[in-house]
Amino acid sequence: MIKFLFRGLLRDRHRSLLPFLVTLIGVMLTVVFHAWMTGVIGNSIEFSARFASGHVKVMTRAYSENAAQAPNDLALIGTATLTAGLSERWPEMEFAERIHFAGIIDAPDSLGETREQGPAMGFGIDLLSGNTAEAERMNIPSSLRNGRMPEKKNEVLISALFADKLNIVPGDVITLVGSSMYGELAMHNFTVSGTVDFGTTALDRGTVIADIGDVRDALNMEDAAGEILGFFRTGVYDEERASAICDEFNMVYNSPENEFSPLMTSLSQDKTMGFLVEYSGKLQGILVALFIMAMSLILWNAGLLGGLRRYSEFGMRLAIGESKGHVYRTMMMESLLIGFFGSAAGVAFGMVISLFLQNHGIDLGVMMKNASVMMPSVFRAHITRATWYVGFIPGLLSSQIGSMLSGIGIYKRQTAQLFKELEQ
Repeated sequence: MIKFLFRGLLRDRHRSLLPFLVTLIGVMLTVVFHAWMTGVIGNSIEFSARFASGHVKVMTRAYSENAAQAPNDLALIGTATLTAGLSERWPEMEFAERIHFAGIIDAPDSLGETREQGPAMGFGIDLLSGNTAEAERMNIPSSLRNGRMPEKKNEVLISALFADKLNIVPGDVITLVGSSMYGELAMHNFTVSGTVDFGTTALDRGTVIADIGDVRDALNMEDAAGEILGFFRTGVYDEERASAICDEFNMVYNSPENEFSPLMTSLSQDKTMGFLVEYSGKLQGILVALFIMAMSLILWNAGLLGGLRRYSEFGMRLAIGESKGHVYRTMMMESLLIGFFGSAAGVAFGMVISLFLQNHGIDLGVMMKNASVMMPSVFRAHITRATWYVGFIPGLLSSQIGSMLSGIGIYKRQTAQLFKELEQ
C-alpha cells in the first residue's frame, strides 16, 4: 500500500509538489534559525567570557568576594606552578593568568613635568611570551586605532579616547601611579605603543593594556596574579564539563577555613556572566519556540488547504464505493510520506546552510565599527544536537495535523450530495 501511494504521489505532482516544497522550506528555515540564534547568542556570551570571566576562573576565596574591586592584595601566589598543574590536569583547556589594576596615568611634558593626569583601569595579560593567544582571544589586534601591538618590555596599549584626552600619541612615555600588592606606593614608566577602540564608554574613558610581566614588576606581584582564566580549546562553553572541572578542583584545592585558598568557578556561577547565560538561554528558547510555532501554523495550513483542495477527488472515490475510512487512511498515509520526505529534505538543506554559516559566518563589522573588542565582528551559527530534530518533528506533525483536520470533512460528505455535485 505504501509503495502504491508513493508512486501515486510521484505521478501526480499537483497534489504532492506544493506540500512537499512548503514543508521543505519551513523545516529548512527552522533549522537555520535555530542554529543561527544558538550561534549568535553563544558568540556574544563567548566574547564576554574571553574578555572578563573565562569558561572557568580561579581566584582566592577572599578575592572572589570582592572581585569587582580587583583587590590585588588578595591575589593568588605561586601561579606559575598552579597554572602548569591546571594545564596538565585538564589538557582540554587553555589557562591564562591576568591581573586587573587601577591607578593614575601621568603624562609628562618635554621637561618631565606633569602635563595631564587621569584615572585609569588596566589589564595585565600575556602579550610577549608567545605561549598564549591572549591578544587574539580578546580581539585586540583588529581593534588597534593607531600604532602597533607591544613588542618589548614596558610597552602598553591605551584606549583611544583616553589618549586623546591626555594628548598622548604612540611613542610617548606615561607613568602609572598606583598601589602595589602589599599596599605600597608604586610608580612605573611605560611607553605607549598604540591606541585601541573598545566600543564601550566605560572602557574607552581610561583603560591600559600591558604585558602581565610588566604589571608584575610595576606592582611587586612576582609569580602572582589576580585570577587564572580557563578556556575550552574547542572555543565553545560546556556547562556540564565546566561544572565537573570546578567541583574536582575545589575538592582538592579549596578550603573554607583559608580565605587565600584557590577557588574555581564556572561561567554560569559568575555574578555578572551567570545572569547573562541564564537570560540568554531563556531568550533563545522563547525566540526559537515562537519561530517554530509560526512555521508549524504555516505547515498546518498547508496540510489543511491541500486536503480541502482534494474534496472533489474524495467525493469521486466515495461515489464509486470506496469507504470513508479507507479514503481517510490513505490521505493520512500520503500526508505522512510527504511530511517525512519534506522534513528530511528540509533538515538536509538547513544543515548545509547552517554548516556554511558555522564555518564562515557573516561579517557584521561594518554595522559595529566601534565595538570590535566587546562584540564579535563575524557572527557564526552553531549546530547542536537539537538542530537535527528541532525542525523535523514540527514539520512532520504539523502537516499531519492539517491533513487530519481537513480529512474530517470526508465523514461529513453525503452520498446524495456527492451525486448532485457530480451532475453539476
